[in-house]
Amino acid sequence: MNNKSFGFTLIELMIVVAVIGILSAIAIPSYQDSIRKGKRAEARTALSELLLQQERYMTQTNTYLAFSNSAGMTTPAGASTTFKVFSGDSLAKTSYYLSADACSSSAITECVRLTATPVIADPEAGNLQILSSGSKTCTGTNTSVCWK
Repeated sequence: MNNKSFGFTLIELMIVVAVIGILSAIAIPSYQDSIRKGKRAEARTALSELLLQQERYMTQTNTYLAFSNSAGMTTPAGASTTFKVFSGDSLAKTSYYLSADACSSSAITECVRLTATPVIADPEAGNLQILSSGSKTCTGTNTSVCWK
């Protein structure tokens, strides 16, 4: 009698599960890091666009417009033009909220500080900031990842 068995043994199955576990332990953090890098790039672009909008507003009104955006508004109150105050294509899918206030050593008529605050915490970069003078900073633990 020919007695052949087909299928996998428990040992073979456990080896496959272990290999998948090791690969996912390597791949998932790399994927999440890539996603964070992409969102930071999106925030940098949004800050640059907002700075252009602020400069345009400055030429029209002789002052910058200060606003805070923790709730995800679509444009600040009092703006004569539409300001995009979130990163990305839509407010529902935004990764960063944008806000503007006076620089620490100046009035709002002289200098504006734009801040991109992440919706999901990014401890490595924190909040990205740019001043109308061109200075760029961030509040995170690893400032080398913020503006590169």
